[in-house]
Amino acid sequence: MWTGPAPMRPYNKLCHPRSWRAFMEYGNGIIGDMCIHMLDSVRWMLGLGWPKSVSSSGGILVDKNSRANISDTQEATFDFEGLPVVWTHRTWGHSPDPKYPWGMTFYGDKGMLKASVNSYDFFPQNSNESSMHGDALFEYEKYPEDKDEKDLERHVASAIRRHWLDLLAARESRGRPVADIEQGYISTASCILANMSMQLGRTLTWDAAKGRVANDEEANKLLARPYRKPWVHPAAATA
Repeated sequence: MWTGPAPMRPYNKLCHPRSWRAFMEYGNGIIGDMCIHMLDSVRWMLGLGWPKSVSSSGGILVDKNSRANISDTQEATFDFEGLPVVWTHRTWGHSPDPKYPWGMTFYGDKGMLKASVNSYDFFPQNSNESSMHGDALFEYEKYPEDKDEKDLERHVASAIRRHWLDLLAARESRGRPVADIEQGYISTASCILANMSMQLGRTLTWDAAKGRVANDEEANKLLARPYRKPWVHPAAATA
């Protein structure tokens, strides 16, 4: 799936090593870079499948002279049959919660759970004090190399190891890992639909069985980018 302008643009040194994320030609903006992790976690924790509809608004509202062409302000709502999951980002100003600048908040009838890759806190209903707190698992005693490995995101090193073990166990059992590729597809496609909704300026209703936006051919044309000749998109080749 693809949203954004034409797939070719003049090279500039901002792209390397990591700033390619600032261009829609090479990625899917902050929604596809950051929201996807939180949405995937929310879906996993709540047992959610595909959203029934996705709506989003925003754009480059602050730094209009930036060479980047991703949104600096965006809100997206993923509607899971009456359960709205809302993502908000902005690249300016202060975070509403400095302790959880990038994370997820669950609002329930017994309280509120704030969680991120670094920690979690549970606040009982009508309380401003956390009754449960946890931090990311560090295993420096078992894996001292974690302290010095270049560019390692130490807060997720333990989780990565457990994902690898889970994947190897799934290979042995011929089962599915906890982070199954189908779940990754659902979360990724949902985020791309949010970008499409912002681009088109309307809510998109997703038909998961057909893999298409319902009753919106303009949106469906954005589901695949045009290929440079002589290459053709696989769907076109098999049509």
